[in-house]
Amino acid sequence: QVQLVESGGGLAQPGGSLRLSCQASGFTFSAFAMSWARQAPGKRLEWVAGIYNDSSESYYADSVKGRFTVSRDNAKNTLYLQMDSLKPEDTARYICAKAKRSFFTVGILYEYDAWGQGTQVTVSS
Repeated sequence: QVQLVESGGGLAQPGGSLRLSCQASGFTFSAFAMSWARQAPGKRLEWVAGIYNDSSESYYADSVKGRFTVSRDNAKNTLYLQMDSLKPEDTARYICAKAKRSFFTVGILYEYDAWGQGTQVTVSS
């Protein structure tokens, strides 16, 4: 079955960096777009960044544009999120998601049919 396992979260200082990974299995990773979403305590799930199946297109939420970079390695079935210039408001659980198609509509969460458990990111001094 489809499995998505995130790693790389932790504690970072404001202005610092973290790199998240999402190891995928149980489906043809190279055929589907992937995204990252996040959820802070008491807040709704927020789409953060996504990338098409062949890495031809990537998109970002305005809140992370210019600071986060999404990438993928189809040979390793792995999705990444490089997070730089972290802010306290980036504190959340970060979750990777498999899209239903090779592309996606920016910000639309119902276009995803599998989700990981998430990895916690805390930005604090």
